[in-house]
Amino acid sequence: MHSIPLRIASFLIATCAILTGASAQILSKNSAPNGAVTAVVQTDQVRAELVAHAPDGVGAGKTVWLGLQIRHQPQWHTYWKNPGDSGLPTILQWTLPTGVVAGDIAWPTPHRIAIGNLANYGFDGTVLLPVPLTIDKSFQPPASGALDIRLTASWLVCRQECIPQEGNFALSVPVQGSTASHGADFDAARAASPLPLSGSAQAVVSGDALVLTVNGLPANWNGRALQAFPETPNVTEPVSSPQTADSVASNATAPKLGTQAWNNGVWTGHFPLSVQRETAPDTLPVVLALGTQSLRTVAAISGAWPALGASGAPQVVQTGAVAASVPAVSNANNGWSAWALALVAAVLGGLILNLMPCVLPVLAIKVLGFARHSEHSRGSQRAQGLAYTLGVVLSFVALGGLMLGLRASGEQLGWGFQLQSPAVVAVLATLFTLLGLNLAGVFEIGSVLPHRLASMQARHPVVDAFLSGMLAVAIASPCTAPFMGASLGYAISLPAAQALGIFAALGLGLALPFLAAAWVPAVGNWLPRPGAWMDTMRRFMAFPMLATVVWLVWVLGHLSGVDGAGALLALLLTLSLVVWSLNLTGTSRTAFAIVSIAALAGLTGAIGPLVTRIDDAALTATTSGAPTGSAAAWQAWAPGRVEAELAAGHPVFVDFTAAWCITCQYNKKTTLGNADVLADMRAHQVTLLRADWTRRDPAITLALEQLGRSGVPVYVLHQAGKPPVVFSEILDAGEVRAAIAKL
Repeated sequence: MHSIPLRIASFLIATCAILTGASAQILSKNSAPNGAVTAVVQTDQVRAELVAHAPDGVGAGKTVWLGLQIRHQPQWHTYWKNPGDSGLPTILQWTLPTGVVAGDIAWPTPHRIAIGNLANYGFDGTVLLPVPLTIDKSFQPPASGALDIRLTASWLVCRQECIPQEGNFALSVPVQGSTASHGADFDAARAASPLPLSGSAQAVVSGDALVLTVNGLPANWNGRALQAFPETPNVTEPVSSPQTADSVASNATAPKLGTQAWNNGVWTGHFPLSVQRETAPDTLPVVLALGTQSLRTVAAISGAWPALGASGAPQVVQTGAVAASVPAVSNANNGWSAWALALVAAVLGGLILNLMPCVLPVLAIKVLGFARHSEHSRGSQRAQGLAYTLGVVLSFVALGGLMLGLRASGEQLGWGFQLQSPAVVAVLATLFTLLGLNLAGVFEIGSVLPHRLASMQARHPVVDAFLSGMLAVAIASPCTAPFMGASLGYAISLPAAQALGIFAALGLGLALPFLAAAWVPAVGNWLPRPGAWMDTMRRFMAFPMLATVVWLVWVLGHLSGVDGAGALLALLLTLSLVVWSLNLTGTSRTAFAIVSIAALAGLTGAIGPLVTRIDDAALTATTSGAPTGSAAAWQAWAPGRVEAELAAGHPVFVDFTAAWCITCQYNKKTTLGNADVLADMRAHQVTLLRADWTRRDPAITLALEQLGRSGVPVYVLHQAGKPPVVFSEILDAGEVRAAIAKL
């Protein structure tokens, strides 16, 4: 078989695309029309504009104010730094010249936004998020005479539904002269921001509550109901509405959770601890507001925090035979025993990953390779097994390190993130098209490449085995197997070194069968001896390869639309013509090669952008738009939707899925399409929500993290007053029906 050398050349391209193209795609997504970088981004829900205020010009030692001004359409809102029960804060990432440093957002005081019995903190109407720029003494005025500012901003805009949005902004601020056209906006933002409290504050943990005591408040506030906004998310539960002055007075002698009281000019609030709490902070910054006035204080916290899981991190119930041993991994403390258990689960998850559909094409190639082991010495076989294992493990670590690095820079990413990039999907489709054509005998490596490169497999089988391991990870990475989901979810909460250890354990599990086959002669004896059957098998294996191409084109259709999928098919067809022409001889080869290569170059320039774009209209809703509470059809998941349905008395089943996840599609066509399962859902009035993660969605990523997961598939059954039930990645109709029967 001569397909391996081609993989050496092609896979280097694919690897570069995964390590650079994916991150570039993720970091450059823009909501502006045609991907333009401007000072204004307009969507159907908001108008976002980057504005500046530099009345004294730009110079060393001066402060320049920038701000993102968001004008919301009626009934739409975005979120404060602590969004409350649901939502995500607006995130600003700056690209600035040397000597210029951006500070934190000077957040205006938010207001409460009630959705059902949820309490969120955010803004509607028009809000300006100001940020101070400090000009260092080392700053040198640019030759252009202007300070070039770049901003990448992301925000979640919600009504009843929520839409994650992003924008890339650019602005030039003149170094000389003033920039004060938005001075009134910045003055209004400063007036809406809290002032520092001259008094003092302290907080005491008492049972499942945090008791906040503040003195030194303005005299005209005495006896009146205040709004309290803790800046740190997930420490206390948001209160749906402030109390009236009468209720404050009545609670002075009998405080309860969620109440406030005055006593001799000292204000006290009793707040329940959040069920989402994951930390035990020493201090709590709080904004107190009365009307348009607001003050900020930082309270020192004393008292004994309850254990997480009591009023802390949400308890998650696992179900299914395979998942039954996972809870200890996902909910354990970050001790060495928990990490060791996570390593064992990761090895098991990687081992089971060999049985996932996305890995089967690579496995078939390895089986053919092992059938030729009799042509190599025992030492060479063992060296190839170690090289394959090393390729798998290092690729897992590299991909995991890239994901952790991007997450550390502020990106909301999870496992399989690279297939959320159209460019990576297109590169993988190209790679598998070439592999399929080679296996089918359309072309041979020796006829299209120099002899030295074409004979690389024979001369360097260990290198070939290493690259085969890299290829296996590139294809297996979108899949999540039992045990693997909990291990990955646990890994992202660990320090980098421990997290990378879990990724290495996953790789070891994936490579373990082939490492055993290389080192244990009895395993190799199970395979038939080399013969004519291998050529037939080789040509047959072209079909799984091309089936993978069909799947990748389908995934691209969800990202780039039908035009993008059609453009990729045209490019793959022309590429096939190129490799076929290179297999010809004589003058025909030259003529066909020139024409086909020219056609490929022309098509790439003309329709290539269609392949790599993100089409916002492509990812159509996977639901029927049934009204709230209906269990007749799947509906779109959105932040806060689960809580709203539970508050209305409806159990909720959530399917976290993606088009590029083959396991997701299998479960969707089998268990989730099972008539008995759907009948049980209808009988118990279960609301069916589908969270589609085909493209990057920070809200879905955050929801997965709260469940202790970092990839799909994930299936969750929610019921009011009980922990969520998370099912195994390989969904079984029996276990789903059993869980529904307990509602």
